[in-house]
Parts: sequence; structure tokens; C-alpha cells
Amino acid sequence: MEAMELLGPEEIERIERDHAGGLPVRAILEIFRPRGVQLSEATFRKYVQAGLLPRSRRVGRKGKHQGSRGLYPVEAVRRINAIKKMMAEGHTLEDIKRSFLFHRNHIDQLERNLSSVLDGFQSELGDRPFGGEHRRTLEEQLGALRRRAQDLVRDVARLGSAVTAHGDETPDSQ
Repeated sequence: MEAMELLGPEEIERIERDHAGGLPVRAILEIFRPRGVQLSEATFRKYVQAGLLPRSRRVGRKGKHQGSRGLYPVEAVRRINAIKKMMAEGHTLEDIKRSFLFHRNHIDQLERNLSSVLDGFQSELGDRPFGGEHRRTLEEQLGALRRRAQDLVRDVARLGSAVTAHGDETPDSQ
């Protein structure tokens, strides 16, 4: 079997920074190809269907009749790295689906959806002619909701880690 070299944490962080808006599937495959990581477009789509990778979103292309293309959230790169690492350690796709990785996909989607709703409220708030005091109250409520959303996502992730932990590990009591 050909040796594969997975991405290091710094490389993943750089890719996530450089491609925060997402990546098409071919670009993701090109990140892994020179490292000897066996990953085809069909396998990538299988991972998406299995719930291990986030779904793409359609983004229109500039220009007349250019259509749209699917962009995958950049965390797909981190996930593929984790999937390939787990497989190299002898885990099956079923093992991986039972792991926290599977749940992390849904937690990330929850975080994106909450952020999208709150960003929509922020935009709407900016477009409306609210009086000073009423505007301040709404902005404070929006800020409080953002903090609660972050806390919720963090707590769901913490519970997910504890529930899917292997062995008799006890979750930290934070």
C-alpha cells in the first residue's frame, strides 16, 4: 500500500483561512492527491451521503449563462483528514459513523444555520428605521442570542464528545 501523508494542524488552519467561503470537490481532491491519499470524487460523494462530510451549497458563477457550482464548507478538508487517519488506524466506515465525527457534521450545520438566521436579523435591523432606544434594545437582544447560540453549539459538541468517547473515560466536568 502506498504511503499517505495527512495534513498537519497548521496546514489545515491555513486552508480553512484561505478558503473560508468553501471549495469545489475537485479542489479538495487536489489538496490530498499529492499526499498519496486515495480519494475519488465517487468516494467523496459517498462520504457526503453517509453524513460524514457536509453537503455543498450552490453558488452562482459570474457571467451570463455560467450556471452554478457546488462549494463544500472548508471543514470538509479537516474531516477527510480525520476519516483517512481513522481508516489508517483500522476503523471501518461504520466505526467512523458511530464516532463523534458523524455528529460533528450535524453540529457544524447547526452552527451555520444559527449564524445565518442571526446574520439575517442583523441585516434586517440595519435596514429598518428603529428609534435609538428600541434599536439598542434589539441589538442587545441579538448580541445575547449570538452568545447563547455559541454556548449551545459548544455544549452540544461537548456532550457529543462525551457520549461517543471510547471506553470508560469520564467527561471533564466543565
